[in-house]
Amino acid sequence: MDEELKRAIILDNYSNPMNKREVNDDSYLKANTNNESCIDNLDIYVKIEDDKIVDICFNGEACAISTSSTSIMIKNLIGKTISEAKEYVNIFEHMVNEEPYDEEKLNDAVVYEDIYKQKNRVKCAFLPYAGIKKIIDNL
Repeated sequence: MDEELKRAIILDNYSNPMNKREVNDDSYLKANTNNESCIDNLDIYVKIEDDKIVDICFNGEACAISTSSTSIMIKNLIGKTISEAKEYVNIFEHMVNEEPYDEEKLNDAVVYEDIYKQKNRVKCAFLPYAGIKKIIDNL
């Protein structure tokens, strides 16, 4: 994927993030995740029915990388089983940490394939995934 397309995807998901809203519904599981070195502070809400993620939304303040990464993650995880979600998060984590990964399974999330070159931005890109991990690892 060329750099211009990557930037366009990141900016679109930052400007028009999917499912950015607060949830006041007890059927959602919630995790807070933040980056102590900057403003990023997100609440991630996940609704799971019959071992499948049926909805994810988020709220809070975050930089362009965290916000766009959250939006892209949401698009990729809704409809997945818990097992599929764990695999997806694991693949993304490998990618941002410059480890071998399966690019095809990440869809638009590959826009962060070079984020490891900016060590301070890896946490920004992984922040929403840390929130999802907190939720699904404790099921």
